[in-house]
Amino acid sequence: MQKQGFSRRRFLKSAVSVGVLAGLNGWIPTYASQKKGLSPTSGLGHDGTVDLTIERTAGHIAGEQARPITINGTTPGPLIRLKEGTTAALRVTNRLEEATSIHWHGILLPFQMDGVPGVSFAGIPAGETFTYRYPLIQSGTYWYHSHSGLQEQLGHYGPLVIDPAEPEPFEFDRDYVVMLSDWTFEDPMEVLKNLKKAEGYYNYQKRTVADFFRDVEEKGWGPTMRDRRMWGNMRMSPTDIADVTGSTYTFLLNGMAPEENWTALFHPGEKVRLRFINGSAMSYFDVRIPGLKMTVVQADGQNIQPVPVDEFRIGIAETYDVIVEPDNDRAYTLFAESMDRSGFARGTLSTRDGDSAAIPERRPAPMRGMDSMGMDMDMDMDMDMDMDMDMEGSGSMGNMDSSGGMGSMGESGQSMDMKMDMGNSMDEMNPSRNMTSMENQGKSMNMDGLATKEGQANQHATMDGMVGDSSQSVEHGPNNHGPGAAMVAMNPRSRLDEPGVGLESSDSHRVLVYSDLRSLHPWPDQRKPGREIELHLTGNMERYMWSFDGKKFSEVDGPVRFHHGERLRLTLVNDTMMDHPIHLHGMWMELDTGAGPLKPRKHTISVKPGEKVSAEITADAPGDWAFHCHLLYHMKAGMFRVVSVA
Repeated sequence: MQKQGFSRRRFLKSAVSVGVLAGLNGWIPTYASQKKGLSPTSGLGHDGTVDLTIERTAGHIAGEQARPITINGTTPGPLIRLKEGTTAALRVTNRLEEATSIHWHGILLPFQMDGVPGVSFAGIPAGETFTYRYPLIQSGTYWYHSHSGLQEQLGHYGPLVIDPAEPEPFEFDRDYVVMLSDWTFEDPMEVLKNLKKAEGYYNYQKRTVADFFRDVEEKGWGPTMRDRRMWGNMRMSPTDIADVTGSTYTFLLNGMAPEENWTALFHPGEKVRLRFINGSAMSYFDVRIPGLKMTVVQADGQNIQPVPVDEFRIGIAETYDVIVEPDNDRAYTLFAESMDRSGFARGTLSTRDGDSAAIPERRPAPMRGMDSMGMDMDMDMDMDMDMDMDMEGSGSMGNMDSSGGMGSMGESGQSMDMKMDMGNSMDEMNPSRNMTSMENQGKSMNMDGLATKEGQANQHATMDGMVGDSSQSVEHGPNNHGPGAAMVAMNPRSRLDEPGVGLESSDSHRVLVYSDLRSLHPWPDQRKPGREIELHLTGNMERYMWSFDGKKFSEVDGPVRFHHGERLRLTLVNDTMMDHPIHLHGMWMELDTGAGPLKPRKHTISVKPGEKVSAEITADAPGDWAFHCHLLYHMKAGMFRVVSVA
């Protein structure tokens, strides 16, 4: 019997195609609604150009009336399928009442075609048409989205697949795009205003007084008081995992809510390729298929040595391609749980349309620990001892703040032996008070905020050092930790072998980590970096300010400068307590995972709290390029820079 679906062999026969027909639900795209695999229809104009129209379209999301931004009448937009070695020609017509744009995420192209208004082009005014034209010199799974305002949050995104010119190093019988996203019925500008009003506006999982006493029973008085005081001083809660949560978000899979149950079909014994794309505005997802092992074969569109896993975390803007081999005539649940456990997206892999499988038991909301402050274990133990000593004879518990952290605690509980008064405001931990410029220096900070050279060659900062140290001089650094930086990581370190918050207890359940990623072949440029640029990811959650090196985009003096043709090392230090997916346009970042010449190429690197990561870059793309956090509201709030290659 002939197999249903669209086979790899048929894919390679098509040079350029795009799914443009509306599906059964009005504006669900063809690849999402067909349920028999990808079957893109011709979307070419008479001259070979792909025509795309951007407009508002009325319809339903999760059964409720909505009016998202659509592309060719669908949201997500149509699957655009291109062929390596050809030239893309995409004619975009704007029928909105405002300017728009399309950025081709992860695609190497001339900077004028990159689609970032104010950086690489002027944008597409209302009522006008712009043609993107660029050579296709890569293959893999990518996506596209607006880079104008907050249009991404309104449905302006879609999948992009570039088929390789040569056969791929793995086999599959069926191929499905699985695009994850988040949708709110609120106006995105209202969401941003709410985040500025209150640090935990969308956090409905804050800790309570009952949680406090439970922690005292489990951990002891000293560690619990220490923990709560530190969180209170930072005006944060350990349950602050995501800024925007399921309290307002509906999580979607290919534009469908969980109850709509998007379904992909297979025959037992087939190899099924699933192209996972995180097109969310603000949501990380933990992806698993209970009962099926997944073999990860691509990361960010690039082939890697296959990694069998039970689960993977996918940051905003990342893509992972996996192969699964279901050998039973049954249904499997595609389960994408939000990182903060406030909701999930869901679909089904089955032999029959309309089937469904059990939804996994929901896991408890995770909590951040001291590692999110950039502390190591020795540092944590020292603080426990100091807190225990400090609490002897003190019966004052202080006042519980609204997040379950300790607010004002009274003088009897406010001294800590480490040159640091944790009872004072967070400004005491903010080195801006006495800090001189650290540019071109590998300095560390003591707890009074004084710049020192001690520990310059150390791999681990001591309690006298708040910022970990580089063995090389760097061209950027934390040279202005002003109001844009609420804290500085005490001992930033690599966390590439950690799965992330909420996934720590997974001994018999393998979770993909960055240190698993190894390229299939060495990349052509194996030169050692000639210099290093260090950038700190900084923020003030209480004021909802996000930045690099303590400066919002509106405050920076100029671009980060790369020299055309150079090989450089980019080091990112996360001084905040949030995960940040950092995206560089126009060039690959070769993530240093310890794989030597087999470093994986990434267009987006997720940096954990308190983490320090490095990547090597060949600056082979002249022009101005966006560099930013892909959390949409973080980018809008200032976590954006321009990289200029000349």
